[in-house]
Amino acid sequence: MTLKLLAMSAALIGITVTGAVIPGICGEAARATPIVTAAASQQTAPDFTGITNWFNSKPLSLADLRGKVVLVDFWTYGCVNCVNTLPHVTDLYAKYKDKGLVVVGVHTPEFPFERSASNVQAALKRHGITYPVAQDNDSSTWNAYSNQYWPAQYIIDQTGKIVFQHAGEGRYDEIDRTVAKLLNVSS
Repeated sequence: MTLKLLAMSAALIGITVTGAVIPGICGEAARATPIVTAAASQQTAPDFTGITNWFNSKPLSLADLRGKVVLVDFWTYGCVNCVNTLPHVTDLYAKYKDKGLVVVGVHTPEFPFERSASNVQAALKRHGITYPVAQDNDSSTWNAYSNQYWPAQYIIDQTGKIVFQHAGEGRYDEIDRTVAKLLNVSS
């Protein structure tokens, strides 16, 4: 067994047993303080690029979504931290989808087995995800956003500007309030 394979096996066992992330082996945002950038509101959101499959939707572009509030959620089904955020993302979608929110999950795999479309489809069913999900196997959209973490959320306003950016778990109330404010509804 190679050293890398041994390290990966230990990491997977550690995650399974403890639910913890082992820094340097897993790419999740294992930070106590999530990233929220003030400069986010200055940036026009990049479009979805290099998408190999779309689930629960026809292919989308941000130009088609102008006038809507968009939550882009970078995740992968093998990431414990991502799975922990999914109930919050699906609840947010259910709460605001009829008021103008579009959630787009961008599934960017960390490991080779996460590249399988059938595995992604099974994860969508397992987690009750009905919003659009883009399969970003070559990390093209990930790179367009200069994203570095699983999970990461970007809220895009009706004009196409990123107004909120967060990496990791948490900040669920702040995300809800930001979406509600943009939609001009009470949270």
